[in-house]
Amino acid sequence: MNKRILLLFVILASCSKNDFLVEEVQFAFGENNAQPNLVSNGDNLTLSWISSVEDTHADLFYSEYINNKWSVPASIASGSDWFVNWADFPAHAVNENLILTSYLKKSDTGTYNYDIFLNLETLSGKIKKNFLLNTDGIKAEHGFVSMIPSNNKGFFITWLDGRNTVNNTNETHHKAMTIRFAEITNIGDIINEVELDATTCDCCQTSIAKTSEGPIVVYRNRSENEIRDIYISRFRDNIWEKPIAVHNDGWEINGCPVNGPKVVVNSSNIAVAWFTAAEGKPKVNISFSTSNATDFKPPIQLNDLDALGRVDVAFLNPNEVLVSYMELDAAGTYLKIKKVSIDGKVSEAKTIAIIDEGRNTGVPQLEIMKENVFLVWTNVVKGKNQLKTVKLNSKSFY
Repeated sequence: MNKRILLLFVILASCSKNDFLVEEVQFAFGENNAQPNLVSNGDNLTLSWISSVEDTHADLFYSEYINNKWSVPASIASGSDWFVNWADFPAHAVNENLILTSYLKKSDTGTYNYDIFLNLETLSGKIKKNFLLNTDGIKAEHGFVSMIPSNNKGFFITWLDGRNTVNNTNETHHKAMTIRFAEITNIGDIINEVELDATTCDCCQTSIAKTSEGPIVVYRNRSENEIRDIYISRFRDNIWEKPIAVHNDGWEINGCPVNGPKVVVNSSNIAVAWFTAAEGKPKVNISFSTSNATDFKPPIQLNDLDALGRVDVAFLNPNEVLVSYMELDAAGTYLKIKKVSIDGKVSEAKTIAIIDEGRNTGVPQLEIMKENVFLVWTNVVKGKNQLKTVKLNSKSFY
């Protein structure tokens, strides 16, 4: 018997013994679907993605999970000059009846010269269409967007910005990327834009969340000595504080690992999950703060096998989170979940699926809505990209 088939049989048998059932949610909306972004506010679940034909056309779609199925997709935007990439996927956020979405559009023929475009709308119509987030006018890389609803019916948004890479002549530091933050009002105005860090890793995903004191942004930093650890920037008392390390892994790497962190908040409790390969040891780590990100506890390693990262995290309850991540051994690559508590208790891993380790899989997405845990990633079916959606009951983790 094929090793992968035998392993899958063992996993499913084990799952049934422990009442751990992974149920597929049908996703049947054409072919060439990828770059998913899954979002939950606890009461609703939404999904955006790109359907594309390579180098010719791309469409951004949006769907809501209603009555145990995905609604018929709404078309947000389309174009023939987009930048479509497995790691730099579109973001979206929902604030009451408003939906903010993003996509990337090439600014010239340069491979990595592209801009961030936004659409603000309700389900019944557009408010502001296809407007530019980065208004610097520089032909450079702008992307890796994260966004969440703000307190005033608008949105907080953060992104990696390459405007300084063109003019930076300091060749000893390879023209650093920056990370920026802004607010989008409920009519689509861009306000309170600010640079958070002048030197970041080039192409790791960003993450943003909201505490009782204001937004926080988590990202991969880059030092002059090419140390690329995870940092956090906090908005407090109407100012952005100087970024600090979540933990000093000391990962020295001369290129971007394309493997960003994820931050989530529940009351004053904060969890940050990330990938590192400091000292040549690949790890998926998680660290908690119980003080609104004033400081973080020592990290907890989650992977049991060789880690690939591509993490996501969600609060199961005020004191426990679920973390999804990818790891591999000689037999295959796995999408796994563990439950972790603030006091350091870690559950055994649950295997969600055997998946491809390549770029086509993208960055698997994890969200919790009510009593269900949802995951979405990209499969290749008969040579075509297609989204795979599964759910399981949160009680499986108790």
